[in-house]
Amino acid sequence: MAHLPSRRRLALAVPVVLSLTAAVGFLPTAATAAPVTASTAQAAEAGTLAYVVNTKVDHRTIESVKKAIAAADGTLVASYDKIGVLVVHSANPDFGAQIRAVRGVQSAGATRTAPLTAAGTTDEGAAQVLSKAEAAKIEKASDAAGQSEPLEADQWDLRAIGADKAAEINPGSKKVTVAVIDTGVDDTHPDLAPNFSASQSANCVGGVADTSEGAWRPYTADDYHGTHVAGEIAAARNGIGVAGVAPGVKVAGIKVSDPKDGLFYPENVVCAFVFAADHGVEVTNNSYYVDPWLYNCMDDPDQKAIVDAVNRAQLYAQKKGTINVASAGNSNHDLDSDALVDSSSPDDSTPVTRTVDPHECFDVPTQLPGVVTVSATGVTGAKSYYSTYGLGAVDVAAPGGDKYKIPDTPSANGRILSTLPNNTYGFLQGTSMASPHVAGVAALLKSKYPFASPAQLQALLKAQADNPGCPTEPYDGNGDGVVDATCVGSKRVNGFYGFGIVNALRAVK
Repeated sequence: MAHLPSRRRLALAVPVVLSLTAAVGFLPTAATAAPVTASTAQAAEAGTLAYVVNTKVDHRTIESVKKAIAAADGTLVASYDKIGVLVVHSANPDFGAQIRAVRGVQSAGATRTAPLTAAGTTDEGAAQVLSKAEAAKIEKASDAAGQSEPLEADQWDLRAIGADKAAEINPGSKKVTVAVIDTGVDDTHPDLAPNFSASQSANCVGGVADTSEGAWRPYTADDYHGTHVAGEIAAARNGIGVAGVAPGVKVAGIKVSDPKDGLFYPENVVCAFVFAADHGVEVTNNSYYVDPWLYNCMDDPDQKAIVDAVNRAQLYAQKKGTINVASAGNSNHDLDSDALVDSSSPDDSTPVTRTVDPHECFDVPTQLPGVVTVSATGVTGAKSYYSTYGLGAVDVAAPGGDKYKIPDTPSANGRILSTLPNNTYGFLQGTSMASPHVAGVAALLKSKYPFASPAQLQALLKAQADNPGCPTEPYDGNGDGVVDATCVGSKRVNGFYGFGIVNALRAVK
């Protein structure tokens, strides 16, 4: 499914031929933000848009706004009262303007630019799986090296951050859960089943959490992104396939990808952060950006409302003790520049090329306050050719793969090997793959320091990181002789790596 946002932009998928293949926010104080939901028809009427309405957080205001929503021909889908976020559907073309004029409404806007349609799926070619011959080749090398997992010889990324040695000291605690907010997780995969937490998993598509059995699973095998991410974090050391960075912790799946277009709409992500927080999740991994805007500009009422709603939800999670980790993006953009060209937004209808200032137009959730932003590296430790960067924007870096940097592994594949649905394995590259490495290290730190706050965990990630510093030569990521990016900063902190590449071994020592 090439249309999938996290794959297209934050995880560059490859067919596996050789082997397997500051933002506005309100910090709530209440103990729970579980939604009050209203039943709505699955198939929306023609012309219906979805909205987020952000209000003052008091009962009287919220009830008054709910009445105003009904009066403006809106249907309430979900109400996260404790953070003042309401999810609404309306076919009224003036709904946004009308509701923004209501007393107590702080921001409101459409979460997409194209009308809702009935759910459907698009068939795409599945990722190629590991051939028996390639598997045998990797298994032979793993056995010779004395590695516990049959495919571990190909996992250069684990060795790059000391995760293989860390697992011998402390693989992580079963009391720590990392929630993968993504396309769903195949919990039946033998490398994931031992560590999967069904009680902390859900389908949040539409803005309402569905916790029925299997609701968190991917729609099809083509929706493999979340399963790959989950394996990078917590694939068990059980003598099967691969190993994760934190093979002893639990992993949950919160599905947020739309079944029709694969996009990650704001109301789905709001639901996911709140659900994770209210179900005791310690770490969330966010290998995506919230659709339909790559950058949400605060001078646009719809985009401002998206920033506000998602930020309220992720701040709520932080206050409940959840550290949120997110990928920086695959556009090779400098998030500390004065101007960026965005030619992909909105991605749910007709994109329009625009120039934005990343200090005023935000990649969500990546640039929200307190979120750990992660850039990607290849096997040499250099910034991956596609990775977005930026001094003051990137916090840390981690292996995300780079097809131009070839490792000394049986497959000689510079991408990241992990789990795919239906008991298969595959290679992907992207900052989508870097973020789960950091989420895994954060889970190891939380295992060692169970009472550490999200801010303290982020400080530990930075303090224990290894910073290669800015390159001494002009950066040419793809080797075509053209300078692709400029690194600014010091050996301690810079635009390419933030505070450095995370270190799993230090996390457990």
